[in-house]
Amino acid sequence: MTDIIEETADYVLDLASPQRLNILFILLGKNSTPTQIAKKLDATKQEVHRNFTRLVESGLIEKRIDGKYSLTTFGEVVCTQVPTVVFLSQNRKYFEEHTLGDIPYKFKMRCGQLANGNHIKGFSKVMEQWKSIYKNSNEYIFEILSEVPLDLIEPLVKRVKKGVKFNYIFSESAVIPKGRKSILKKLGFDKLMEKGLVKRKMRQNVQTVLVLNEHEACVMFPNKDGESDLSEMFYSNDPMFHEWCLDYFRYSWYGSDLFEESKLKE
Repeated sequence: MTDIIEETADYVLDLASPQRLNILFILLGKNSTPTQIAKKLDATKQEVHRNFTRLVESGLIEKRIDGKYSLTTFGEVVCTQVPTVVFLSQNRKYFEEHTLGDIPYKFKMRCGQLANGNHIKGFSKVMEQWKSIYKNSNEYIFEILSEVPLDLIEPLVKRVKKGVKFNYIFSESAVIPKGRKSILKKLGFDKLMEKGLVKRKMRQNVQTVLVLNEHEACVMFPNKDGESDLSEMFYSNDPMFHEWCLDYFRYSWYGSDLFEESKLKE
């Protein structure tokens, strides 16, 4: 085991260079030569050649018959893991106060897909972005909720009335604002459920909050006490970011219980 750890540490050192990482990600998109990459990176040929040699010795890249270099299978897999480190590293300050909560390990391994997300801080800014996701929806709105911001109910129902499907998961201990039931009744929420436009489920506890439509998404991770935090979010319309959020919603949906209104208290 010690030998394996030492060998792995050597690979980590090989990645501990901005230029070598740039080389790997350029080759991930297209096979190339050291000269071409030196020009692209505005670096000296000697320096790039040196890094190419090191990456070849590490088994991350290989030279092809046509003289160009490509990633090895090992190199391709390494490139899929680096974004996870990038995401956690660029948001290190955020994760000093937050955790990835109770999301399954397989989604933690994939959190590199969130690397292109924008960090939005401040409750008002979060609410505005949340409303924007509603406004931009044409097909569906999916949510995992720990509480219900009162001023989001009306803009949500407006979209559903235009034919947008709404599926959501509530926490049994969700924070329900006073007046929610009367507002939903006034807006005809029951009729929307009867039409099949609204479907809902329930979980015992929700830590990670999620909101998405068909092409954009946001995720809010819990604080260190395991409580959801709606004052900060990661938002993006990046396809990989969206895929992570959609997959997590589907996973949560099929693992949730039937919705019971009687468990909610205003």
